[in-house]
Amino acid sequence: MSKAIVKTFEIGGKTITIETGRLARQADGAVVLKMGDTMILATAVAAKEAKEDMDFMPLTVDYQEKFASVGRIPGSFHKREAKLSDYEVLVSRIVDRCLRPLFPDNFHADTQVALTLISADLNTPPDALVGLAASAALMVSDIPFNGPVSEVRVARIDGKFVINPYKDELERADIDLIVAGTEHDLNMVEGECAEVSEHDMLEAMKVAHEAIKLTIKAQWELCEMLGGRKPAREYNHERSNPELKAQITAYAYDKIYAIAAGALSKADRTAGFKALRLEFVASLGEDAVVDKFLMNKYFHDVEYDAVRAMIINDRTRLDGRKLDEVRPIWSEIGYLPCAHGSALFTRGETQSLTTVTLGTKMDQQMLDSPMNEGYSKFLLHYNFPSFSTGEVKPNRGPGRREIGHGNLALRALKRVLPGVPENPYTVRIVSDILESNGSSSMATVCAGSLALMDAGIKVRSAVSGIAMGLINDEASGKFAILSDILGDEDHLGDMDFKVVGTQKGIVACQMDIKINGLKWDMVEEALNQAKAGRLHIMDEMNKTISEPASDYKPHAPRIETLFIDKDFIGAVIGPGGKIIQGMQKETGATISITEEGNQGIIEVASNNKDSLDRAMSMIRAIVAVPEVGAEYIGKVKTIVEFGAFVEIMPGKDGLLHISEVGWNRLPSMEGVFQVGEEIKVKLIEVDQKTGKLKLSRKALLPKPEGFVEQAPRENRPPRDHHRDDNRGPRPPRENRSNN
Repeated sequence: MSKAIVKTFEIGGKTITIETGRLARQADGAVVLKMGDTMILATAVAAKEAKEDMDFMPLTVDYQEKFASVGRIPGSFHKREAKLSDYEVLVSRIVDRCLRPLFPDNFHADTQVALTLISADLNTPPDALVGLAASAALMVSDIPFNGPVSEVRVARIDGKFVINPYKDELERADIDLIVAGTEHDLNMVEGECAEVSEHDMLEAMKVAHEAIKLTIKAQWELCEMLGGRKPAREYNHERSNPELKAQITAYAYDKIYAIAAGALSKADRTAGFKALRLEFVASLGEDAVVDKFLMNKYFHDVEYDAVRAMIINDRTRLDGRKLDEVRPIWSEIGYLPCAHGSALFTRGETQSLTTVTLGTKMDQQMLDSPMNEGYSKFLLHYNFPSFSTGEVKPNRGPGRREIGHGNLALRALKRVLPGVPENPYTVRIVSDILESNGSSSMATVCAGSLALMDAGIKVRSAVSGIAMGLINDEASGKFAILSDILGDEDHLGDMDFKVVGTQKGIVACQMDIKINGLKWDMVEEALNQAKAGRLHIMDEMNKTISEPASDYKPHAPRIETLFIDKDFIGAVIGPGGKIIQGMQKETGATISITEEGNQGIIEVASNNKDSLDRAMSMIRAIVAVPEVGAEYIGKVKTIVEFGAFVEIMPGKDGLLHISEVGWNRLPSMEGVFQVGEEIKVKLIEVDQKTGKLKLSRKALLPKPEGFVEQAPRENRPPRDHHRDDNRGPRPPRENRSNN
């Protein structure tokens, strides 16, 4: 058996080990990372050759959690791990975004990084460790990789920054970021905050980067323990034609520059670039043989250089805006009359139609993954149909991009949602992107904020978001920070930095860097410029709606919450659910019950107030505790010789004794009441041992004038067996007359 090589180091007061040489030895690179009882197997494999005419990096990152890692059997019908959950996709995206910029530009072989959670301490979040594990697997392989890279989680807990905190500590955090980078630069940030300042955000990133340097050092030391890093494999994945490249550059550069500086719309600019390519082909003559792959590649390279030069030199944008200028905004609420809340938000050529749907506890999403088990009552779904960019593509459901963009908006908006009882609803937001030319995730945030207010959800504040870009010219040292970037500025730029916040501060962010060399002054300038931009956007949103609607829509469900002693839960549900189902059928309301601690929490929902009130009244009657001295309208259930049994509450009967029916003595109960008759009674006693109820009707009736109440039988004087009259002694019982 191969001897494992193990590197051990500490970070944030926690011990981490990276082991290689024992598991998955046929992969190009494999490591097992361990912190506490959490273990991640990371493998890296790359094809030896690239597919023909591949001009991008076909990297696949898959993170999967094994249910056995936490000692659970999957809850699905098949009882096995299925497709990746949204959480696993989000973790996969984090790793992809920190690895992808570090592969050589001309390396295009299919590469897969597989990350498997094989053991898990539920208090140790694995998403803070996967980037380090993935990089280490690549570093011990011969796959061309300009690493190492690493990631850490930084959180501010009780005013102090903590690296890779435990899950229970995160509940007290007001900053929670996952930050990735190399020894010198950051290249990925993802996280959420509790309305913090730009200064605090920047400070958190700096603390994280110092910790990243320690993990980078550990990876180099692991390679040294292996005898040094393996030489990268040789590859030649690109065809080239220097003459064609020079020819295209000479023909097209100035013309592309002019088109880029023309402040055209997306459609006109795209058409201009396409026409220029056709002109170039025509200039070669009818007999010329054109290598379409290389021509398109070199035209893209010229566009890249010309557009970036135009922005750096002219300090203007593709659509004619200034560097810090936000596109024109218009918005509308209540656009969809049947939705519980809706908003239409348009910024330039990007548009989101967003809806809010309010549901009950039964609409909550069940979470069933190894590290995430429970229920979620806030959902946000982002859809990006192909028509939004004028393209034709099959609809195959949400991809990783859609899941990632939706999660960013969800993390931002959940920070301003009120808790129970202010918001008893399960809330689902759906953003459908109808037009897209950059920053569609930020349009989702803005539209979602407007739609929540339109729905009457009492959010603490409006939320707005902006996507920032960067064009960096390393040769001249010049750079340009761009506010509210277009799609082409994202594609041709060096940074996509999304910042979301309220009037008070930042609530979420996501940053991807495509270059090495991001300086702290660039990050600081981007954050400050983003603040000005998102506050401007919020001002525009406030013109449409500045505070939540005073009430929900008339057709929205109304929910009332009732807290009861848990001992009453069974009484409300009834045998086999008979009572609760009967109430729902009779009233039309939806009733749900959960138990938390010593309480039962009942939620009653209906879009009809009468239905809601009836259901609440029926439940209150079931859970009410009879009070001695209280008066009730009861229903006669049964009549017996000595009185009647009267139901004063659902399931609660009391005895109305014949002596308590009225002031006059009744010889019998015959003809006094009818079964089903309603009568008013008073509860005069509850037996402390049996819980039996004693009722009185007499106590509610006025005493007749001159009425002399006969003493109860048990209070009368005892009979004298020695008779003092002149009738003599009583005869023996057997000699008495039958009369």
